[in-house]
Amino acid sequence: MRTLRSIAELRAALAEPRRFGAEIGLVPTMGAFHEGHLSLMRHAREECDTVVVSLFVNPTQFNESSDLSAYPRDEAGDAVLAADVGVDFLFAPPVEELYPTGFATTVSVSAITGELEGIHRGRGHFDGVTTIVTKLLNIASPDVAYFGQKDAQQAVVIKRLVRDLDMPVRIAICPTVREPDGLAMSSRNRHLDPAERFRATALHRALRTAEAAVAAGLRDPAVVQARARAELTSSHVEPEYLELVHADTLAPVATIDGDVLAVLAAWVGDTRLIDNHVITKNGRR
Repeated sequence: MRTLRSIAELRAALAEPRRFGAEIGLVPTMGAFHEGHLSLMRHAREECDTVVVSLFVNPTQFNESSDLSAYPRDEAGDAVLAADVGVDFLFAPPVEELYPTGFATTVSVSAITGELEGIHRGRGHFDGVTTIVTKLLNIASPDVAYFGQKDAQQAVVIKRLVRDLDMPVRIAICPTVREPDGLAMSSRNRHLDPAERFRATALHRALRTAEAAVAAGLRDPAVVQARARAELTSSHVEPEYLELVHADTLAPVATIDGDVLAVLAAWVGDTRLIDNHVITKNGRR
């Protein structure tokens, strides 16, 4: 595996496999790899001839400078993990390579970025995401780009971005990878102390409680949400939001008469966690 720092280096490295018709897969990341990231890389390795992983902690998608500075970084460890999976190129540019002096362009998706995370983190968060994803797709020109279902709203936003701008790339959304106790894997989990780590499992239990309520025949979203919130409350976790929405539009559902996406965000100690779960009308996926 080669680690590349500049746009020119990456484009030059991809020129030869592209010349011979290789299918190129891109896995955009902010590093601090865990099994969730590695599962995306394995999907890319299985489906593509050449695999690129970007490692870039994108400053424009953070609301707070303290959150940016606290984001875990371990490029050396990440490089070992990526190489073990069979990644061909690790693209790890400095900030000034992607945001040079005078950078003045923002790519923005409207409507769906104003809900859920957009309310609590601000539209600027998604503007940062869509701008950096657009840049990475332009730089690598992959055939397929891989993202995780754990960031459900981000996945919807990126699919809309690619559709609206006619980008020639397939967006593959891969399943959330969980710990044995159900906690969704996240780079932020390492900030949890043992007591908080135990409490954090309430997020997944709340989602499964919602699923069980639908399986039992409940169709009123407010009633289903109340049961899920009770599961969080019992573990002293207060959600920022817990909603049942349409999986494609993120609009709240008036009644549960088909597939819905249960989404939530909550603080556990000083760590903000998100999770989601697709629920069908019979309560099972």
